[in-house]
Amino acid sequence: MTDTPRHLTIALAQTTQRMGDLAANAAAMLDWRAKAHGADLIVFPELQLTGYPPEDLILKPEFVRRAMEAAERLADATADGGPAMLFGSVHEEAGRVHNAVILAEGGRIVARRFKHELPNYGTFDEKRVFAPGPLPGPIDWRGVRLGVPICEDIWLEAVTAHLLERGAELLLVPNGSPFELDKDDLRRRLVEARVTDTGLPLAYLNRVGGQDELAFDGSSFVVNADGTMALQMPDWDEALAITNWEKGADGWRCVPGERATLAPYPEDIYQAMVSGLRDYVNGNGFPGVILGLSGGIDSALSAAVAVDAIGAERVRCVMMPSKYTSQDSLDDAEGCARLLGCRLDTVSIVPGVDALAKMLPDASPLAQENIQARLRMVTLMALSNSGGEMLLTTGNKSEMSVGYATLYGDMAGGYSVLKDAYKTTVFALSRWRNANRPRGALGCDGPVMPQRVIDKPPTAELRPNQKDQDSLPPYDVLDRMLESLVEKERSVAETAAATGEPETLVADIEKKLLRAEYKRRQAPPGVKLGPRNFGRDRRYPITNAFHTGD
Repeated sequence: MTDTPRHLTIALAQTTQRMGDLAANAAAMLDWRAKAHGADLIVFPELQLTGYPPEDLILKPEFVRRAMEAAERLADATADGGPAMLFGSVHEEAGRVHNAVILAEGGRIVARRFKHELPNYGTFDEKRVFAPGPLPGPIDWRGVRLGVPICEDIWLEAVTAHLLERGAELLLVPNGSPFELDKDDLRRRLVEARVTDTGLPLAYLNRVGGQDELAFDGSSFVVNADGTMALQMPDWDEALAITNWEKGADGWRCVPGERATLAPYPEDIYQAMVSGLRDYVNGNGFPGVILGLSGGIDSALSAAVAVDAIGAERVRCVMMPSKYTSQDSLDDAEGCARLLGCRLDTVSIVPGVDALAKMLPDASPLAQENIQARLRMVTLMALSNSGGEMLLTTGNKSEMSVGYATLYGDMAGGYSVLKDAYKTTVFALSRWRNANRPRGALGCDGPVMPQRVIDKPPTAELRPNQKDQDSLPPYDVLDRMLESLVEKERSVAETAAATGEPETLVADIEKKLLRAEYKRRQAPPGVKLGPRNFGRDRRYPITNAFHTGD
């Protein structure tokens, strides 16, 4: 029988993943293992070998087969006597595919455990592709009983209670937990509750990096059985924490280590935007991005995020003036590009507008406005096709909520940085970035846009003297109503009571919100920031007669 150890060294690898690239993910894991020389065990996040979330890749038998083969090869690599490896992958058993965690040591797989609680809400739909595993028992390893609940397994009490009953001595939790506002506090409260319930120390290990519309912030940490924080890893960066564990009369305890400071609001949102865009552009092999730079705040912030994410040399901006474009807008676009150090081209859309005016002499005033937005899209897509850069759209969540955007115009593109950012958030982020350079940013140390871009009233400049507030309430008023209607799913009456706005105004905004669903369904992806982003979180029917405004 193996003697019970009194000391353990566990490496926590807070790493990124490349979806579906089994060879690259395995190679990276072995590199991290080499850096953890001297550790007894190295732990990786949820589905580290495959990427998370794999969605319908799991329904492809060949993918599952190759993932299982890659897991066996990783196990073979542990024959060298280095640290044991605890990593996430997929495993098929009896015709059922599971979200699994695998322990490999000495050249072989010594244990597997399957995820029991499969999330099926918000951005998650794991019940679509995975089968739930049984309540997992501890893994007996080197005389220690390791409890390894996977992510959602700690959001409910059953799994950790079962592990405690079966004699688990400490909890190692691999996660794929995407960023959203205030998620750090939510995770801590959750972990503290499980530590209190079980009396066991818990290591919460999360991945980093962007995957389509999700950004993963890392922010891994360890809480000891007495509720004290033993370790806080950084957010947004890959990192390796070598943790030392000691067993005393009261059980296992993690020796206190680093206590990184996590990004506060609004830096956390900005980092999510940077991470999401960087990994989307690089992961899909684009040489860079192209976007329309209008002299307004939305395009200015989008350009700043792009430069911070992938570097100024990979960002191309285009000013496309019409006869309604003010000199201030021309000057402000030039000022943004100069501060950011990125390329700015100017292509007038006036000849195209004149040509279409002759083709469509009876076009309505609204159609004439939309023609300008669509000509800008055609211009940008032609440049994108020529240079290979991905077109970045610049609309914000406030506009997308109420349909204040042109289908096949300013909505068209490959990715939307501000898709989940309300206009008031855009202002907060712009002020913050002008005064701060985020950690890891590739952009300038200083202002990224002229102050006038932040101060001037927003306008689409599609007709003379146009202002956004000609058609919409002030953005601080609009965003409060939208947050109530979208994030909190309140009725018109409840929203009016919560915001103090007239029911007639709230009912009009709800009507606009519901009518714009068909536009949003055709919008490009964009990074999730809050609890209810348009897309994976909020899935409304397009054809829908229900509303609460009566």
